[in-house]
Amino acid sequence: MIRKLKDTFKRVYGDEAEKTFFAPGRVNLIGEHTDYNGGNVFPCALTFGTYALTRKRNDKKIRFYSDNFEALGIVEVNIDEIEYNKDHDWANYPKGVIWAFENNGMKIDSGFDILFYGNIPNGAGLSSSASIEVVTGVVLKDLYNFPIEMVDIAKLSKTAENQFIGVNCGIMDQFAISMGKKDCAILLDTNTLKYEYASIVLDGASIVIANTNKRRGLADSKYNERRTECETALKDLQKSLHINSLCELNEEEFEKNRHLIKDAVCAKRAKHAIYENQRTLKAVKALESKDIELFGKLMNASHVSLKDDYEVTGIELDTLVEIAWNKSGVIGSRMTGAGFGGCTVSIVKDECVDDFIKNVGQEYKSKIGYEAIFYVAQIGDGARKLN
Repeated sequence: MIRKLKDTFKRVYGDEAEKTFFAPGRVNLIGEHTDYNGGNVFPCALTFGTYALTRKRNDKKIRFYSDNFEALGIVEVNIDEIEYNKDHDWANYPKGVIWAFENNGMKIDSGFDILFYGNIPNGAGLSSSASIEVVTGVVLKDLYNFPIEMVDIAKLSKTAENQFIGVNCGIMDQFAISMGKKDCAILLDTNTLKYEYASIVLDGASIVIANTNKRRGLADSKYNERRTECETALKDLQKSLHINSLCELNEEEFEKNRHLIKDAVCAKRAKHAIYENQRTLKAVKALESKDIELFGKLMNASHVSLKDDYEVTGIELDTLVEIAWNKSGVIGSRMTGAGFGGCTVSIVKDECVDDFIKNVGQEYKSKIGYEAIFYVAQIGDGARKLN
């Protein structure tokens, strides 16, 4: 595939690519919509993601091309004129990272040509946008010898998404993609950025991702609305409690103080964040104790909370999950990502994986009217330069 991309680079830009980079997609096993509420998340990097091929230039031009969006052609900008442009579509993501680097004192003195290709299903909720951002950060670090750590690339990628793109996301996606490790998930405290790797030993079971094939865009979904609802709940609680984020509370403390939240909907949103944070900590302990059944039950409970208290699932995700729950060999299943479409993640016994994909796929199509796509996930390393 790299050979083919090198050929495309030469065809598009008329010269050979000099360097190749990769950043994975990610799936979050549990801990959804906790990351901007100061809670814990438990994502892992995947083996598919975004490739970037580059060549430095001697002028001030930066040229972007994506093999996934051929119709858009080359998007060309000047280093000194990096600003959001709706017509530039996907290219605003790498532009945002360049903008964030420059705003943090890392001046780019000459341009470059870059070709992107991603094999993450676009809009599936496996973080294609964060993957583009992080791979751009790794490219800039290498091309211009910037002394920046991977954690800081994650932070600047988040800044790009928040301030340049205008999506109020948390740090999880960029962190998992930057810091991923083969066969491990990351327990990340999004409040402190303390993290630890946990080996994923599923003992005869596999992670199966199912894409609903319902496209969803974070910026125009209700993501920012949910975030505002959580902030409103936090402000109400802060009138009596000394807390900086919702997830500083446990279930008992929340129930004792729930009455402080004036709006019933905001109280439901806060409940999800706080209970989900505690579920995530319990799930990691279950994995450490090799109690996969308990891990699965916590995944199921996570989905119910995302459906009833956070209301971010929708008919496609609920259908996939509810069909999965009734299939033999399924240890747990839940939506993953922001919601409103995208993907589910299930843990399925190895001997049942083929039947799971076939039967869940058939039932989903008969109920929804179009097909889901399934991937048996391999957990891979984080973003890097390829030799």
